[in-house]
Amino acid sequence: MRLRAVLFDMDGTLLDSAPDFIAICQAMRAERNLAPIADKLIRDQVSGGARAMVAATFAMDPEHAEFEALRLEFLERYQQHCAVLTRPFDGINELLEDIEKANLRWGVATNKPVRYAEPIMQQLGLAQRSAVLVCPDHVSRSKPDPEMLLLACQQLQLEPGEVLFIGDDERDIEAGRAAGCRTVAVSYGYIHPQDNPANWGADALVEHPRELRQLLDSALCSC
Repeated sequence: MRLRAVLFDMDGTLLDSAPDFIAICQAMRAERNLAPIADKLIRDQVSGGARAMVAATFAMDPEHAEFEALRLEFLERYQQHCAVLTRPFDGINELLEDIEKANLRWGVATNKPVRYAEPIMQQLGLAQRSAVLVCPDHVSRSKPDPEMLLLACQQLQLEPGEVLFIGDDERDIEAGRAAGCRTVAVSYGYIHPQDNPANWGADALVEHPRELRQLLDSALCSC
């Protein structure tokens, strides 16, 4: 079946959003007169969301009495500073240009709530180019459930087999496979140290966005 569209996970696949998360976490520590921690400790938890990052930042169990207030503060800060340091990964802009030159459409299917995802896409100049943005607000079940990808395919008016989904988390690949999309796992994203993308069952595994460009060329040539 001919490839007609490419869908991306957002954090860790399309965009390097970790610098904003790290800046917020370090600022929260500094305001409490706590020394900075290694940025990597925060970056390794990005895929786990706010709860995981706050737990790592303060070495605090989520059941701790003060944890929820810290999590809500983190989210409030992120609402105001969600696209300060966030940028597309090296090579992504060129990849998007290649996709558009090939007359393919592209979009985003992310577990990031729309109140963060939309402003980021707008501020980075991607909203006008993206054909679809699907967030948890639009479905009843997030990834790894396939509902998000099925909705994206429906909005694109394409069969899942005509869509390639790219992600940096096992949930992405599970959702893509369950929906019937072709899948690619990227190892340059926010991979938890205990995870191995080679075991996720993706159709392909790449280490850099430039490999995605080569993979896209191969997929188009084989159509």
